[in-house]
Amino acid sequence: MNSESPPERTSLAYLVAVLGAFLVVAGLVAAMRHYVKPPAAGEDRIVVRTKALADLRAEEAQALNQPAWLDQAKGLVRLPIGSAMSLAERSWQNPPAARSNLIARVEKANYVPPPPANPFE
Repeated sequence: MNSESPPERTSLAYLVAVLGAFLVVAGLVAAMRHYVKPPAAGEDRIVVRTKALADLRAEEAQALNQPAWLDQAKGLVRLPIGSAMSLAERSWQNPPAARSNLIARVEKANYVPPPPANPFE
């Protein structure tokens, strides 16, 4: 009748089920790679990104090396790195005075006005 014994038949069924599961997962992975694939980088996109990077680097260089007003009403100025470092060296010759000056400048830059008085009191 049946030449295979029942344990061999069940192990064969498990093997087929595991291989089938792996094939289903592989098919799902292939489908997802197809649907989620990003568009190829064309020459026009490369040029746009290169130009954007060059503009960003130019703005960064200008911000690091050119003085500018950050908030003219509060008197906040952005200094070039060299000037800021020499100013910091000079001011920190006297640490207590430099610390109080730094705290005063931070409070001036981040000043929050008091809430308005309640007219119903």
